Amino acid sequence: MKRTALFFGSFNPIHVGHLIIANTMLQHEEIDEVWLVVSPQNPLKERASLLADHHRLQMVQRAVDDNYALRVCDIEMHLPIPSYTVVTLAALGEKYPDREFCLIMGSDNLETFHRWRNYEYLLEHYRIYVYPRPGSEQCRLKEHPNVTMVDVPMMDISSTYIRNQIKEGHDVRYLLTEPVYKYLKEMHFYE
Repeated sequence: MKRTALFFGSFNPIHVGHLIIANTMLQHEEIDEVWLVVSPQNPLKERASLLADHHRLQMVQRAVDDNYALRVCDIEMHLPIPSYTVVTLAALGEKYPDREFCLIMGSDNLETFHRWRNYEYLLEHYRIYVYPRPGSEQCRLKEHPNVTMVDVPMMDISSTYIRNQIKEGHDVRYLLTEPVYKYLKEMHFYE
């Protein structure tokens, strides 16, 4: 059975930090592929600053086009909003019974995991691979048997930072893959 790790995000925009995390997770012997799940709305975030779903999907597709083990997943675009991970996992399990799904998240998300819908169920039934995030190294859940801490280069790059830099007229080309950078420039996003 193929183990598919799900990396959820708004990807507004997807940047090299996301891709380094996804690619590092692929090096883990237990993970066969990573699906980048583009979320229409995180229940814990405001929607106002999000680009349209199809643009964010297009950017993620362009970012991972040359890596067969990274895929874009739009399942949450077809589920009720706001999106809840437990609902998404149930839908994916029905659609792909030949895969074992697991989660990728930052240590900052692990710290607030107790606020997620049905977090106890998720913790009990799914492996969770956690990468470090600045300022959130201490979390009681990291000792749970289904939680695996993965050594990933810690970078303090965020989509918010990139959007703000673009708005201020700064060059962000090295924070994005070339196809994503070209798409953003062509579409005049975040200006």
